Amino acid sequence: MTMHIGIDLGGTKIEIAALSPNGTELLRMRKPAPSRDYDQTVRTIADLVGEVQQKLERPGTVGIGTPGTVSRRTGLMKNAYATALNDRPFKADIEAMLGRPIKLANDGNCFALSEAIDGAGKDADVVFGVIVGTGCGGGLVVHRHVLEGVNSIAGEWGHNPLPAPDDSERAGFSHYDGGEGTIEAFLCGAGLVHDYKRVFGETLTAPEIAAADTPQKEQTMVRYEQRMAKALASVINLVDPQVIVLGGGLSNIERLYDNVPKYWGDWVFSDHVETQLKPNVHGDSSGVRGAAWLWVDS
Repeated sequence: MTMHIGIDLGGTKIEIAALSPNGTELLRMRKPAPSRDYDQTVRTIADLVGEVQQKLERPGTVGIGTPGTVSRRTGLMKNAYATALNDRPFKADIEAMLGRPIKLANDGNCFALSEAIDGAGKDADVVFGVIVGTGCGGGLVVHRHVLEGVNSIAGEWGHNPLPAPDDSERAGFSHYDGGEGTIEAFLCGAGLVHDYKRVFGETLTAPEIAAADTPQKEQTMVRYEQRMAKALASVINLVDPQVIVLGGGLSNIERLYDNVPKYWGDWVFSDHVETQLKPNVHGDSSGVRGAAWLWVDS
């Protein structure tokens, strides 16, 4: 029986899981990520794969979800917030260490694939996965196949400008120095915190704001929901997914699933919007599960 091994390489941890073909989890392990030591990162991943195969007494396919992607031009990593990976032949080095091919994808793509295979988007033809937390990433899956694109950046909606900005948004809005008007700047956790402080002069955490137990918090959440609706409407207009799945810390805000679809019809080019907005099924496990399913996506 084929075993699929998935690895989720994060900024602080490396998680590995082995799945059976039907998605049953056979084993899961986690180790701290030596994020600033490239060579040690490669060795740790290879050691974890060996340990899993030894414990389960069989080999498995290997897929890795990373905070970045492989440049099609150079074969080197790019766009990784774990900066030790950038400009390094990460995929090739892992394959050399293991002595066999692996599959590698951006963590947003792995999240989307996990939820499309056996999560909130199961049985849907087109699934767009969104991660809203520290940043704002995404991934697109069509017929259980991750679309990476010719530049390996498909699904990176967070780096587009916020669509249809109003006067308060047009000048740019960001927790970053210098200010910018990207979707990520408005919708990430720090963006929500920044918006509240910008209007009301007080610093609260994102969960405190999401509680919406004062008129000020409620106003901030409505602005956030409208911004998410505009941003997701642009996705719907472009790829028309059946399901959009939210992941990341802000996906735990339950009101988003009722309120955002109430707004997005104002910007979707259709008389009616059938797209469903759903919370993820696998939570923090979606990254590692999606990495394992990369071998199903063939």
